[in-house]
Amino acid sequence: MEKKHIFDVISEQEKESLKAFAEDYVKFLSEAKTERESVDYFREILLRDHFEEGGKERGFFIYRNKFFACWRRGKRSIREGLRVIVSHIDTPRLDLKLHPLFEDMDLAFFKTHYYGGIKKYHWVALPLSLHGVVVKKDGSTVKIIIGERDEDPVFTICDLLPHLGRKRQEEKKLAEAIPAENLNILVGGIPLEKTSEEIGENGKQKERVKKRILKILEERYGITEEDFVSAEIFAVPAGRARFLGFDEAFIGGYGQDDRICAYTSFQAFREVTDPIHTVLVLFMDREEIGSEGNTSAKSRIFESLIYRLIKDENLSPTPDIFFEVMEKTKALSADVTAGIDPIYIEVHDKLNDAKMGYGVVISRYTGHGGKYLANEAHAEYVSFLRNIFEKEGVIYQVASMGKVDEGGGGTVSKYFASYGMDIVDIGPPLLSMHSPFEVSHIGDLYMTFKAFRAFLKS
Repeated sequence: MEKKHIFDVISEQEKESLKAFAEDYVKFLSEAKTERESVDYFREILLRDHFEEGGKERGFFIYRNKFFACWRRGKRSIREGLRVIVSHIDTPRLDLKLHPLFEDMDLAFFKTHYYGGIKKYHWVALPLSLHGVVVKKDGSTVKIIIGERDEDPVFTICDLLPHLGRKRQEEKKLAEAIPAENLNILVGGIPLEKTSEEIGENGKQKERVKKRILKILEERYGITEEDFVSAEIFAVPAGRARFLGFDEAFIGGYGQDDRICAYTSFQAFREVTDPIHTVLVLFMDREEIGSEGNTSAKSRIFESLIYRLIKDENLSPTPDIFFEVMEKTKALSADVTAGIDPIYIEVHDKLNDAKMGYGVVISRYTGHGGKYLANEAHAEYVSFLRNIFEKEGVIYQVASMGKVDEGGGGTVSKYFASYGMDIVDIGPPLLSMHSPFEVSHIGDLYMTFKAFRAFLKS
């Protein structure tokens, strides 16, 4: 039962392939920081690979620019089931509020509402960039990416200095030290030149800094203040993902939960060119807030997609056929898990939790406490995966996430399990999960790719 480190097992040739794969992943992680940007990335590559939107034999489907699916028809009929991998491309972040811009003490700020599970103290005193879209009244769309190029300004949320923070922060619980309403992004501090119009009390013109910011937004992007109500603008950490450590064993960057699984499953899909079963890879939205909304795993969009694939095989899309397909389908919920951090060993079960650098992780169950709100894979299905992984040289570990009473987490697997398919959670372990700078191991990244490739070939 003793597991070996990936770098004690793989060949020198595979180490070279691993490093090249990691370099490409770092580029993806640096360029695709939102759902829409991930969808654009996948779409562009598949168009170059000669896939067609809605194609019968090999195609892709986009819904609301936040849900992406791609498929390749297998040798066997869809009635013998599919091979499905589903990951999510949303990530914890800060969303701008509907009316975000305000001025106070000659400083201009954007108000935010955090999305997903964050530790609020992670997001202060950090360089931030703005990503998203503004949809104007006429339906035209303005794409926003500010803070990623060297010539761009960045933004930040100011923290309280330690000299004044003893009562306000240090004597409070960690979760209460920085209220959500204080996560305001500093965006400007130079007033608009005075005019004779709108003079307020004491002969001073009101909100001159805010007005200057609005002028900049209109001149550079064609955006007015009222356009924010139909905008989706997110504040995310500015800057690129990087190799981490003297030996470059790790990758540090924002959004690895769960874009590491999105990237590895996408690249595995591209390599499986002649599958036995029809392969379908899904990239979903809203997982970090409970899979709510019409681009999430709780929506009916997956069913609609399966009915389309059934019809494309000249079969009748009846409920009987649908559930016959589902019962024979095998699926992976591609999502990350917690790696053991020896600095916080008290929350981990060393015998059962995942180790960094020891391979992709099969998580038989998720949930919390007494396995509440969890899907648990059947023993037969785990045996099936063990078999195909070992045949394909995939280094893997089977693990849980933390001590039972410490908490836990959920994934999309339970929603897909409700259709009757076999599904299990699988993905690499991370350190600093849900932080602005998550950490993965390059060996686990590559073994996740190999695992997904082996599964799609099965």
